[in-house]
Amino acid sequence: MPPTNVSLNLNLLRLLQLASSTLPVGAYSYSEGIETLVQLDKINSAEGLEHWLRQELSYGAVRLEAAVMLRSYRSLSHFDSLIYWNHWLSATRDTEELRSQSWQMGRSLLQLFQNLQPGSVPHPLLADPCNFAIAFGIVAATWEIDERSALLGYLHSWANNLISAGIKLIPLGQTAGQKLLLSLSEVIDRSSQEILTIADDDLATCGWGLSLASMAHETLYSRLFRS
Repeated sequence: MPPTNVSLNLNLLRLLQLASSTLPVGAYSYSEGIETLVQLDKINSAEGLEHWLRQELSYGAVRLEAAVMLRSYRSLSHFDSLIYWNHWLSATRDTEELRSQSWQMGRSLLQLFQNLQPGSVPHPLLADPCNFAIAFGIVAATWEIDERSALLGYLHSWANNLISAGIKLIPLGQTAGQKLLLSLSEVIDRSSQEILTIADDDLATCGWGLSLASMAHETLYSRLFRS
C-alpha cells in the first residue's frame, strides 16, 4: 500500500525533529576541526568555510559516517549487523576527539529516544558506546523516515551545525550563514545520491586535514568548543 498523505506528513515532521539543531545531543558544542583552522587563519571567511565544507561533503569523513548511518538504518532488525557497523565506525575514527564526540552524541540520542519511546532501543546499545550515525539510523528507521530523506537530513544537519560554529568563530553574520547553507544544497544532494550507491568494500575517506585539525584542537591556547 502506498503511503498516505497523513503518513508522509508524519514522517516529514519526524525527520524535521531528528535533524533539528535543537535536538539535545550536544552537536552545538563541537567544531570538528574548524576552531583549529580559524585560529591558524586557514579559514577566515564565508568562502573559506564553504570550500572546507564542500571538500568534506565530497571526500571527507562525513560521507563515511552517512554511509554507515544508512547501513544502520537497513540493519534495524539485525542486531549483529548493527553491532558490526558500530564497531567498524569506531575503528575508523582517526582521533580520540572525533571518536568521543560520536560516542557522546550517539549515547545522548539513544537515551533521548528511549525516553520518547521506551523499549525502542536494544539494551546492549544503551550500555556500550554507540556512534551517532548508528543511533541516527536506528531512530530514522524506527520512525519510518525513508532512507533517502534520512540521508539528506543527516548531511544537512551536519552542515548546519558546522556553519553555526563558523558564525561564532570567524565570525560571520546570520544572513551569511544562511546563504552558505543554501549554497551547499546541490553538493548535499549530489553526495547523498553517491552515498546510496557505495558498496561495503568501497567505503573509504580522505580526511587527513580533519584529522590533523582535530588532533591540534586540544592543544589550542583557548577554545570555545569541546575537545
